[in-house]
Amino acid sequence: MDHALLHTLNTLLVRHDAIEDPVVAYVNAAELIFAGMLLAAFLVVGGHPRRATQRAAVAAGLSAGVALALAQVLSRIVDRPRPFVADPGAVHLFAHHVADPGFPSDHATAAFAIGVALFLRLRAWGTIVLVLATILAAGRVAMGIHYPSDVLGGALLGTAVALVLYHPLVRALINRAADGAGAALDRTAGAVARPLRGGG
Repeated sequence: MDHALLHTLNTLLVRHDAIEDPVVAYVNAAELIFAGMLLAAFLVVGGHPRRATQRAAVAAGLSAGVALALAQVLSRIVDRPRPFVADPGAVHLFAHHVADPGFPSDHATAAFAIGVALFLRLRAWGTIVLVLATILAAGRVAMGIHYPSDVLGGALLGTAVALVLYHPLVRALINRAADGAGAALDRTAGAVARPLRGGG
C-alpha cells in the first residue's frame, strides 16, 4: 500500500506538468509560507482578535518546535531510507534532497503541529492551514521525497504534540508568554510611533 500510493502520486507528477509545477513550487516554498504566516499573525493582526491570534501563533510555533525536536530523535532511531535512496530506479525525484532518514517527515510534522494548534484555538484559520498541510504532505510523497507512512507519521506526531500543549495547564503558560510578548511588541511600537507623531 505504501509503495503503491507513492508510485501513483509520483507518476501523476511525471505525466502532468500542469500539476507538477504548482505542487513543486508550493512544496519548495512551504517552510517560508508557514513561518511567514505565523509571523504575520503575531505582528500584523489588530483589533479585537489580536490577543487570541497572538496566542494561537505562539502555540503553533511552539508545537512545531517541540514536534520537530522529537522527530529528529525518531528519525535517528528508525533510520528509514527515503524512496529515492531505497528504490532510485523506480522513483523520480523532483528536487534535490539529502539522503538522510525520511521517517517521520519534518515538513508534515511541523505543518500538522501548526495546523492542529491553530484549529484548537481559531477554527476557520486552523482548517485552512490543515488543508495546506495535507497538500504539502501529499506533495512531498509525489515528489519522491517521502513514503506515505513518513508523512502520516509526521502528521500524527505533530497532532499529538499540539494536543498535549493544549492541556489547560500548559495552555495557560503559553498564553501568558504570548501576552507578555504581545505587550512588549505594543510598547516598542508605541515608543517608535511617539516621536513620529510628535514630529508631524
